[in-house]
Amino acid sequence: MYYWHDYFGIMRMRNLSLRTRIYISMIALILFSFLVTGGVATYRFNKQNQEYHSNRLIRKENTVVKTVNFLLEQNGNKDSAVHINDLLTNHVMDISAMNDLDINFFNTDGKLLVSSHTNYFDQGIFVFQLDEEIMQINGDERLVKSYKADTLSILSTYRTIHTKDNPSKTLAYMNIPYFQTDENLQQDLNGFLKTLAQVYGLFFILAALFAYFISNYITKSLKTITDKLKVTSFEKTNNPIEWESDDEIGQLVNEYNRMLSELESSANKLAKTERDAAWREMAKQVAHEIKNPLTPMKLNLQYLQKSMDEKSPDWEEKFKRSSASLIEQIDTLSSIASAFSNFAQMPKSRMGEINIREVLENSLELFTESENSKLSFNVDESVNYDFNGDKDQITRVFNNLIKNAIQSIPEERNGVIDIELIKKGFQFIISFQDNGQGIPEEEFEKIFVPNFTTKSTGMGLGLAMVKKIVENHNGKVWFNSELNKGTTFFISLPSKN
Repeated sequence: MYYWHDYFGIMRMRNLSLRTRIYISMIALILFSFLVTGGVATYRFNKQNQEYHSNRLIRKENTVVKTVNFLLEQNGNKDSAVHINDLLTNHVMDISAMNDLDINFFNTDGKLLVSSHTNYFDQGIFVFQLDEEIMQINGDERLVKSYKADTLSILSTYRTIHTKDNPSKTLAYMNIPYFQTDENLQQDLNGFLKTLAQVYGLFFILAALFAYFISNYITKSLKTITDKLKVTSFEKTNNPIEWESDDEIGQLVNEYNRMLSELESSANKLAKTERDAAWREMAKQVAHEIKNPLTPMKLNLQYLQKSMDEKSPDWEEKFKRSSASLIEQIDTLSSIASAFSNFAQMPKSRMGEINIREVLENSLELFTESENSKLSFNVDESVNYDFNGDKDQITRVFNNLIKNAIQSIPEERNGVIDIELIKKGFQFIISFQDNGQGIPEEEFEKIFVPNFTTKSTGMGLGLAMVKKIVENHNGKVWFNSELNKGTTFFISLPSKN
């Protein structure tokens, strides 16, 4: 789960612009540095706060020690236990009031002798008996310990009471507690954090503005190159980029300018290659288009010659029908030849109102005498088949599909080609069904690719041309095929109504 979140997060980051990524990275680095320095500052504040209160406690303790030493001197530095106990008991409240703090004294056995605030002992905050660690101190040694009691944080210092003449002899133990409530500590910390947040907030705004301008400055030069790359084209002269600095961007600009020089040379070579390729492609396509009707035209002429030789009684009718079809095909060939001679593209569409049924019947007439193939035509006589299109181009489409259907029939099989014209909604649907060898499934995607053919002869331009013409007429072409059973090509063209 987390890996996927990380992955999508990285992908979203990659989709951002370089300027945005630099800006976000700088902001993230600033925030990270703020968090680290804030954490360190908070730690240092707590430590310094603790050191401050410890030093304050020690200063108060030194003041109390001086007061006790003064009392001892005033009373002759007597070191008897009874005298010391009485002295401390009688003056503990005075010492406490004088220094404005609580004081506890313990006898040499570690038991509580007297306290300026006995409630702390009654509440269990302090114990009446010192532990062994505290009783090990002597002379001017000091032991500072910290305690936690409910909401109180307590620093407690321990010292021995002794005379100046005999510092090794402990007369009593002195304890000074220093109280801090958690609320006071939290207030101190909150005050510090509030001040820190204000300072960091101001610095963050300044740093964000600085990061914004820096990211813009870094990517400005890259944007200049990007804008130049966007308008770089093979078809026009491209101006080099001028860059004064010899930095990394300058090196990139130099490579870009060098690329422009090579691009211009490559563009000239490519243009010549494309012209040569276009010439060859046009020659192939025109040759293919001219060759398509020649065989059936030859068969028609041979058929007419045979009918004339045999003095067929309906020779004149056959002659008229065949000659009209031949003349129409010759006109189509003449149009293609004229375009080719002018080194132009295939004839531009000359749109006009035509009757698809009549155009299809003329194409069928041209192939009626094909050997080993029987053509049938099914059409709804009641439908109006008027269509806005180019008659010559639609004729070439029908010729190609009928010829392909005939050529797909194996020699050992009697060909049956069914052609159907129907109107479905606002579309004319023409189907060309044969019982030929079919098309392998792995070649389905290539069937309309120029120069691809499943036949042993031909340039493979016919179906590509069919697709282009049909699509130029806002139609569609598709097919169904089953290997060794046959293929059906469909054409859909928009009707006028």
